[in-house]
Amino acid sequence: MDKTLATTVFESLSSGVRLDIFRLLVKAGPPGLVAGEIGSTLAVPPTNLSFHLKALANAQLVSVVQEGRYQRYRANLTLMQDLIGYLTAECCAGHPEECAELCQPATLMPESL
Repeated sequence: MDKTLATTVFESLSSGVRLDIFRLLVKAGPPGLVAGEIGSTLAVPPTNLSFHLKALANAQLVSVVQEGRYQRYRANLTLMQDLIGYLTAECCAGHPEECAELCQPATLMPESL
């Protein structure tokens, strides 16, 4: 990952609605969700939703597949893992084994998702 892509990802997630969408898609896992499910779960109107989904897709945070008249969205977890790796690559002066417990993902309670 390079700085430009990392910046694009952070800019895309700087919107509260887009952050909610991405977290919902992470929670949904590999099956993802169709746009209508996302909109109804988050109470986001269709026109507003399509604007945010397009921004997430342009930042490569979500992938979209056409299924008949529906579009199914999935979180790009590989990109998010790459971003975390980019952010922590120089952890402990390039020796992450020295601070392994600090570089582990935090355990989240289900209600915080």
